[in-house]
Amino acid sequence: MNYQQTIDYLYAQLPVFTRVGISAYKADLNNTIELCNRLDNPQHKFKTIHIAGTNGKGSTSHMLAAVLQVAGYKTGLYTSPHLKDFRERIRVNGQMISQQTVIDFVAKHQPDFEDIQPSFFEMTVGLAFDIFAKEKVDIAVIETGLGGRLDSTNIITPLLSIITNIGWDHMNILGDTLQLIAAEKAGIIKPNVPVIIGEKQDEVADIFIRKAEQENAVISFASDLFNSKVKSQKSKGWNDLLEVEITENSPLTTHHLQLDLTGSYQLKNIKTVFATINELRTQGFIITDDHIKTALRQVKTLTGLHGRWEVLSTNPLTICDTGHNPDGIQEVLKNIANVQYNQLHFVIGMVNDKDSSKVLSMLPTNAIYYFCQPNMPRRLEAESLKQKAESFGLVGQTYSSVKDAFASAQKNAKDNDLIFVGGSTFVVAEIV
Repeated sequence: MNYQQTIDYLYAQLPVFTRVGISAYKADLNNTIELCNRLDNPQHKFKTIHIAGTNGKGSTSHMLAAVLQVAGYKTGLYTSPHLKDFRERIRVNGQMISQQTVIDFVAKHQPDFEDIQPSFFEMTVGLAFDIFAKEKVDIAVIETGLGGRLDSTNIITPLLSIITNIGWDHMNILGDTLQLIAAEKAGIIKPNVPVIIGEKQDEVADIFIRKAEQENAVISFASDLFNSKVKSQKSKGWNDLLEVEITENSPLTTHHLQLDLTGSYQLKNIKTVFATINELRTQGFIITDDHIKTALRQVKTLTGLHGRWEVLSTNPLTICDTGHNPDGIQEVLKNIANVQYNQLHFVIGMVNDKDSSKVLSMLPTNAIYYFCQPNMPRRLEAESLKQKAESFGLVGQTYSSVKDAFASAQKNAKDNDLIFVGGSTFVVAEIV
């Protein structure tokens, strides 16, 4: 098989959560354990950082990978989902793995897949671990796919565990309260492995503290250790580099940084990054302040990250963001509020297995909406989305594709308007 045939085989043979939803979710680690056994347990052959959380884990993972790369460490990075190319999920020093690597892995282990019948994600985890071991990375940053306790990545013993925050997402799998969701995320906390919680939330902090005590894991909350604020931002509400001041509370130290990830929600993630770097330094990693400054100015270049408050064009100003759950949309709306514009054109699509009502209830009624559907089985049909949106006073037209909706917004928007594209990672994937 060539590369496209290989990818088609994987999509056809293995259940893919991003495409079909909960039916692809395996509520245990058995398949991953068995697959990695047949791969000679590559996950034990390199050091790791494990990251879970509802929002921010992608940005945090990429920032940490960028810092480690600049500091001279050969760095693996495993994230999901991808936007354009499957290989975005697995990078070494920012470079996607080769097409031939994917072809060879699938060809060699096709009998194992047909025997074990892993999900698409389980197979991808096995591939990532196999690559990182063969590449002899110094360290790999591993992002969970969904939850934590039963996530396929949760067979590693990392140097450090990170949980960014807890919010409403995947309630049909993880639970319908923040406490239940937090308990699932807390499942990545390992015996004697320090854990950093990015955001201290009163509703769930005790769950993490108790779990850390059970595992004899030192726990810290990044939001208690650091304060951060925006120092400068252009009048239009966006710029190429976000000027940030981050202050460490003890000992009192202030750092001035420029971030190429310009969404204001990065103020939360940057605290987690700094808390992680401090912990890595105690474990012997040599990471200087200059390494940090250099890396954070060019995370997108170093790691290939896209879709986080990303400016697509400036005339009219067009921005996309992958935020898709209530907390993510709340951060998107904060950023939109900082932009000067005459009229907001909102291109929106969603998936059908999430509670869209909470998100729709948050959106501004004075925007023009372009209701569309991503090209995937899990899509929420544009007409259904429109009907739901109308009950919240949101008005617009339906389109059969993301590209048609985006083209219409571009046609209608004037120079001083703002076009925003979002509602789902899979909508953003079709226009970046």
